Amino acid sequence: MPTILLETLIDAPIERCFSLSLSIDAHTQSMGSSAERAVAGVTSGVIGPGESVTWQARHFGVPLRMTSLISEYERPSRFVDEQTQGPFARWWHEHRFEASGRQTRMIDHIEFEAPFGFLGKIAERLVLERYMKRLIGQRNLWLKQRLEA
Repeated sequence: MPTILLETLIDAPIERCFSLSLSIDAHTQSMGSSAERAVAGVTSGVIGPGESVTWQARHFGVPLRMTSLISEYERPSRFVDEQTQGPFARWWHEHRFEASGRQTRMIDHIEFEAPFGFLGKIAERLVLERYMKRLIGQRNLWLKQRLEA
């Protein structure tokens, strides 16, 4: 099962970083390349503990839907979103935030598993891990630019 770890240093207070990371509207704007939009559950504003959102997007030219739940929430240092329905056999994404003076270190820890057994494992190695790392990296850059503006 692939694991992705990304760190982003942001010149903004931890509380602002945490809040923007939970914004449905910010997520939609940051994922413009995949036309991602919230279609059920919390569809705008800030999502909170125990709440879910269903995303509709297009990846690799394929329309996909994924419902994720905020399963753990420790404001302003950590939250976890987990897929409850969708394209992955498993999707777990921990968002951590550490204050460092006037900066915030944002850490993404993602564990995922593709469906389809052996074929899914091949897709993880050949395509998915690199694709997901790039996608989350682009989102983090978008967040950093907005928070530092």
